[in-house]
Amino acid sequence: MYNFDEELNRLGTNSHKYDNLEKIFKLSPLTTLSMWTADMDFKAPDCVFQALNDLCSNGIFGYYGGQESYNFAVRQWYQARHDWTVDPESISVVHGLCAGIGIALRAFSNENDGVIIFTPVYHSFINIIKHNKRKLIQQTLQIQDGEYQIDFEKLENSLTGVEKILLFCSPHNPSGKVWSVEDLKKVAQFCDEHDLILITDEIHNDLVYSDKKHVTFPVAVPEIISRLVVLVSSSKTFNIAGGLMGNVIIKDPKLRKKFQLAHQAVGTMPNLFGMQIAERVYLEGGPWLDELLSYLEKNKKLFDNGISKISGLKSMKLSATYLAWVDFSGTNLSEKDIIYRVHHIAGIAASVGSNFGKGGEKFMRFNLACPKTRVFEALKRLEYAFAEGTLDNM
Repeated sequence: MYNFDEELNRLGTNSHKYDNLEKIFKLSPLTTLSMWTADMDFKAPDCVFQALNDLCSNGIFGYYGGQESYNFAVRQWYQARHDWTVDPESISVVHGLCAGIGIALRAFSNENDGVIIFTPVYHSFINIIKHNKRKLIQQTLQIQDGEYQIDFEKLENSLTGVEKILLFCSPHNPSGKVWSVEDLKKVAQFCDEHDLILITDEIHNDLVYSDKKHVTFPVAVPEIISRLVVLVSSSKTFNIAGGLMGNVIIKDPKLRKKFQLAHQAVGTMPNLFGMQIAERVYLEGGPWLDELLSYLEKNKKLFDNGISKISGLKSMKLSATYLAWVDFSGTNLSEKDIIYRVHHIAGIAASVGSNFGKGGEKFMRFNLACPKTRVFEALKRLEYAFAEGTLDNM
């Protein structure tokens, strides 16, 4: 029903993913495969276009109001897809989840308070913590049986008493790890024992493949509600990140009040366009998402199979997200050499692993949300870039 094979030219569209390639990577947007930042090279669902057409019909673009219908759409989506009953009063709308994290840090901690993250993790976590003058506490994830695991004993022994918040990523980015209910309970128990606010970024919760099921914290561990802040959004699910909207859902009234006061300090008026398209996809976007997941699952299998044939490269099992996490440590190359081969020999703009914190130094992240022809091309280029003697022949 939907054509995910369609090749789209995004150059000159004010696309961060394409129009900033030369500035950020020093690579030509004309010849480079852009597989870095997390947006898809697919058109959004048709209902997004219809929502925008409806909005444009009267030619007036004033302040957004009447959030009740949006809250209903959010509630309906999470009840149907995640078996989670969301209280409409618990929803605060923010200008994207990065903004939501920043507000939450200011609401629940002070300068120099510690914020724990499990690395390698989404690089914006690190930047937001640092820019808010909180103490960054990185706990490196351990690889067991090809997946990331948390070493709680190591975490326990590293505590200094300044920790106030644990910022969690579920599903995990990078690696696409879908945490088990047992994992979530251990995290919740740790936060309870050490009086930590638990902020969980679940932006990729809808992008989970057929072999796994994402369970949100409020469903897995309802007893943690008094210290739980859940961040979700339609932006990654439906490729509408430009709408800059996200939901910060806080069930506990006291905790929610603290967040709302911090939110008011920076302004709370939502984006009219983002809210309209987000409401529509929550109500009508399900069939598009189902087809998308089927297409992405084929892309990841294709990519993993190709990577496994390149000496020294290994792709971590991807259970969620469209962001493949490739381990280059088997090449015995330095991080600098790995980056050079991927960016300049292969001509692929992929995300540098060390930007995701400790433990990411010999990895790179590849965005597979693109037509399968580009996945084939990326594999062809990587095979050449890491073939024995490639640099000798240049």
